[in-house]
Amino acid sequence: MSNLTLEDIAKKSGVSRSTVSRVVNDHQNISDAVRTRVLQVIKETGYRPNAAARTLASQRSHMIGLVLPQTVSSLFTDPFYPQFLKGISLACNQHDYTLALFLVSSEEDEHKILTRITNTSLLDGVLVQVGHQGDQRIIGHLIDVGMPQVVIGRPVQSDNVSFVDIDNITAAYNAVTYMVRMGYNRIAAITGPLKSTAGIDRRDGYIKALVERGIKFDPKLIVEGDFTEQGGNLAMQSLLNHRPDAVFAASDAMAVGAIRAIQGIGLNVPEDIAVVGFDDIPISTLSDVQLTTVRQPVNRLGSNAVELLIDLIEHGTQPPRHIILNSQLVVRSTCGLQSTGSVGH
Repeated sequence: MSNLTLEDIAKKSGVSRSTVSRVVNDHQNISDAVRTRVLQVIKETGYRPNAAARTLASQRSHMIGLVLPQTVSSLFTDPFYPQFLKGISLACNQHDYTLALFLVSSEEDEHKILTRITNTSLLDGVLVQVGHQGDQRIIGHLIDVGMPQVVIGRPVQSDNVSFVDIDNITAAYNAVTYMVRMGYNRIAAITGPLKSTAGIDRRDGYIKALVERGIKFDPKLIVEGDFTEQGGNLAMQSLLNHRPDAVFAASDAMAVGAIRAIQGIGLNVPEDIAVVGFDDIPISTLSDVQLTTVRQPVNRLGSNAVELLIDLIEHGTQPPRHIILNSQLVVRSTCGLQSTGSVGH
């Protein structure tokens, strides 16, 4: 059956070759009865349209790119990315799109990748994950060439581009507010990289919660991290000298690193120092201490970005659309409560 042609399908369906072509390319001016009959014949025969011909007819490749500010090694060691990529991959499969992955770890990579993306008809659109302020160059370039794109995470300049994110300021604010209500008043913070919007927003939410609850902000109790377990461990080691009674870490990986640093000097969590993380990835429940954390919908960040990008490809990129997903504080044992609960926002 692999040698079947459009003419064969047309003959079996009792319609013209052009009608079969319109059904294969999902044109709208086809009656439901004819579409159903042709699709049934295609299913029964196992016919597979020629990919090149289908692309030529539709002017689309049904391929999208994903640009990540990561090296190969960090992509496979950061526990955030398996869930994130799963959401993207499932959405691509559901909508019959192929995913091309581009890792940007230097300005040289950035230049090569932008050339490959924009100088060919390979891609219908691009997903760009925000890693740092330098990613605005990629975003700006894609805007300049008219490439449909969706940014995952809030870009530095967001008024002219579509993006999907959570409200990182509010999420961090609610987490730290909960810690204050639990009676902690020397709350430290391990931020994400402060060249990233996520790192900046989560830091700002932490500070906002302290100020609004009448707790003086102490710059010595805030250390910049890098979203890794090792970074959290090193940051916590420097914070221990300032005797915090709690710490808000801007990622679960850093929270786990912080817990190990606390336990490494003979202190206990949460009896001596409480810990709250951010993400609610599987690592948060794998350790001997169950992590209180902000749950963000990592899978849905990926899948919603794909669905939004396909919508932009099919219906145009203007006006830009901003999708803000909900997060939730999940209370476990590292912040003083043994029972599991959640606080939504």
